Amino acid sequence: MRKLLALTSVAAMCATGALANDGLMADIDNSAQWAIQTGDYKNQRYSELSQITADNVGTLQANWTFSTGVLRGHEGSPLVIGDVMYVHTPFPNIVYALDLTQDGKIIWKYEPKQDPNVIPVMCCDTVNRGVAYANGKIYLHQADTKIVALDATTGEEVWTAINGDPSKGETNTATVLPVKDKLIVGISGGEFGVQGHVTAYDLESGEQIWRAASVGPDDQILFNPETTTHLGKPVGANSSTDTWEGDQWMIGGGTTWGWYSADMEENLFYYGSGNPSTWNPAQRPGDNRWSMTIFARDIDTGEAKWVYQMTPHDEWDFDGVNEMILTEQEIDGTERKLLTHFDRNGLAYTMDRVSGELLVAEKYDPAVNWTTGVDMDPESETYGRPAVVAQYSTEQNGEDVNSTGICPAALGTKDQQPAAYSPKTELMYVPTNHVCMDYEPFRVSYTAGQPYVGATLSMYPAPDSHGGMGNFIAWDNVTGEIKWSLPEQFSVWSGALATAGDVVFYGTLEGYLKAVHAETGEELYKFKTPSGIIGNVMTYEQGGKQYVAVLSGIGGWAGIGLAAGLTNPNDGLGAVGGYAALSDYTALGGQLTVFSLPD
Repeated sequence: MRKLLALTSVAAMCATGALANDGLMADIDNSAQWAIQTGDYKNQRYSELSQITADNVGTLQANWTFSTGVLRGHEGSPLVIGDVMYVHTPFPNIVYALDLTQDGKIIWKYEPKQDPNVIPVMCCDTVNRGVAYANGKIYLHQADTKIVALDATTGEEVWTAINGDPSKGETNTATVLPVKDKLIVGISGGEFGVQGHVTAYDLESGEQIWRAASVGPDDQILFNPETTTHLGKPVGANSSTDTWEGDQWMIGGGTTWGWYSADMEENLFYYGSGNPSTWNPAQRPGDNRWSMTIFARDIDTGEAKWVYQMTPHDEWDFDGVNEMILTEQEIDGTERKLLTHFDRNGLAYTMDRVSGELLVAEKYDPAVNWTTGVDMDPESETYGRPAVVAQYSTEQNGEDVNSTGICPAALGTKDQQPAAYSPKTELMYVPTNHVCMDYEPFRVSYTAGQPYVGATLSMYPAPDSHGGMGNFIAWDNVTGEIKWSLPEQFSVWSGALATAGDVVFYGTLEGYLKAVHAETGEELYKFKTPSGIIGNVMTYEQGGKQYVAVLSGIGGWAGIGLAAGLTNPNDGLGAVGGYAALSDYTALGGQLTVFSLPD
């Protein structure tokens, strides 16, 4: 009888999980809605809505606006479920529920009470990349690492959990991924020497299910030495700790503040880990695995199926946290399940997301000079490794050196601002930075809760004729080629949106929402919003009409000079260099702008 009751209980739990997953999948698959920040589990940021087309987008107009009441950088995007829009803000991470039938009338407002001492522990502005919806709840991961599940109807707290410790430098800037019966969350704080990790919590109760570190012993990183692979070969025992000196992995970084995607058929989710700590490479000999790595992990257990380290022994702060875009495309006449990743290091990778096979690794900005490229010979001892150009190395013979003219800069050819993919064109639309840097490492000691950086930077526009400080490009992820490129005066720091109407949207640091033709890149529309756009464009349908929405509010790494009131162009980890002129084009703000075609 006990066995029967136990089996019945397990069956009921499985059925509940399946139903919860079915409901979540239905919400995500409903093109009239926008339920999670990435639009769908594949991270394509593509909408089937086609009322707004390349032919009529030129008549788009601002329909209504909403002020968030918060300054600093507004990353991420609103969500829409039914007739309700959910809007988030930077610190203190306010969440609003707005009635779309009444031009955004406030239904409820949730305002966390967070210690302002969290602010100086956050790297590169007080941004937050948004909330997610699942099972009638809104999920928020606050700056102080508190996770909150809110009743989507009332805004009341359903459960809370603490994911980290800000006193040690652990904070959060990222969104969350609701998948099956779990909520997967990451952690920020690589500049404070934390040990990065991803954690799964129960969607309904908030109970921690598993945690997987990026660096450390096998039992902490959830690796099976015999079945977890790197470029097709088992990683073996101690694959991470053997690449660090002593116990330095304990303060080794590899934080996970980027985006998450999932393949439900394979029961895998994908993400990238960030830079190793410190930024001074001479202080951490070895490959520093598994920082700067793409992970494929089992959703239920967290165990890693495969990994690929893109920048071993990172010397330039080239975080690997950018989004993993999942597609099904033909390679040499055979349809493959692909994963495409645009790394901060300036290389775009296309991989088989089931096996972890590396298929393409090419520069997606002509200015990239720190490497001549990746060894693509599977029989080579350096297979999968980038060849470093000595001139642009920041370490020589175990000693740190000052290097100039490194391209890209530490903020990467692309930072976290997500690209989009159109199944119609089979092109990826990528916001990029066209910026280089001088890099000066210095020795630094670790103190919990204090910056553990170990380098100063100076960043400036790339010295060539490819445009300004940014480009918006169309990329063929199968051939590894740029199809077209639109130069921008400043870095393109907003996320892209592709639609079935053959229109691609993105925003600029000056504050323009732009619409371009998906095939040609021809500019079809632009509108100046009140502040620079570092948020991600989204679209939804309400009352039979398609809308486009974006948050504007200058900030983030590129805009922290304005957001934080820095006056020296090189203050803030080199964050402002080259961006000082932004103050001539935009000012602080926190506003939602909603667009539609005229009636």
